[in-house]
Amino acid sequence: MLMMALVAIVSAACGNQPAKASDKETEKAPPHLVKADQTNDKAIKADLKVRITNKGDSARIVALLKEGQALGKDVNDVLFFARKFLGKPYVAYTLDQELTERLVINTEGLDCTTYVENVIALAICARQHLTSFADFCKILSHVRYVDGKVSYSTRQHYFTYWITDNLKESLISDIELPPAPLSQKRKPKVDYMTTHVASYKMLNAHKEWLPDIKKMEEKVNATTFSFIPKSQLKDSGKYQKYIKDGDIIGIVTNKAGLDISHVGFAVWHKGQLHLMNASSLHKKVVDEPMTLYQYLQKQTSSAGIRVVRLK
Repeated sequence: MLMMALVAIVSAACGNQPAKASDKETEKAPPHLVKADQTNDKAIKADLKVRITNKGDSARIVALLKEGQALGKDVNDVLFFARKFLGKPYVAYTLDQELTERLVINTEGLDCTTYVENVIALAICARQHLTSFADFCKILSHVRYVDGKVSYSTRQHYFTYWITDNLKESLISDIELPPAPLSQKRKPKVDYMTTHVASYKMLNAHKEWLPDIKKMEEKVNATTFSFIPKSQLKDSGKYQKYIKDGDIIGIVTNKAGLDISHVGFAVWHKGQLHLMNASSLHKKVVDEPMTLYQYLQKQTSSAGIRVVRLK
């Protein structure tokens, strides 16, 4: 299995939509790019595509990995790491600050997708007893990119594609859902990136990547998946035997050209399903006080949720 294969090779190598061209957001300081003389990690030296946004990011990751090794078997590791980021600022387009694709590491500013990816990478490392920053980078590259190959064309821009590739790599699994009407089938139809090129900073600067993005959209459009309609979540307790704490929730959208508009983690409170997420509404990572049903009622374009689980 790939997860075991990653353990063998990890020591040898280290949505939300991409930034729009009109985005004015800038960082407080230039990102800290890893140089060969700035670390003793041979793996990092071998892969200079890593981009550390804040100087404390690598030390913070290593500290979290150390904490992960002390977790008891009864601890939900996904929620353990998810809660470590509560209160961290929501920052959009953290992967698209440059015109060159890099493996961005940023623990101080998160969008909904990078929040999920960081937490999943940490949990995988904890389960495999991987404790170095290089370990984390390698795992994160496989969570975020097809086959762990860092490039704009292999980044899993559409979350359905993210799910498909991580299923293929045996990092996650689909959950079993009850039959209709408690679940429905959906065939996505995505084309947002190729029909809104000017909205994507990096893609707009590299239009030679468009054929690859078009192929990605075609692959997404060839899939069919099961999801829970939002009307069924009014009494979310009936899904408690199917959805577990720490499951990954993708909000299925009716917005033209898109598939999933937001992601986070399932959390149960008093028998009702909630969403832990990097929230643009709250401007930070939160354990959403509204139930997921209440939250979705405010998202008029939402159709329901898709749920997958870390293996």
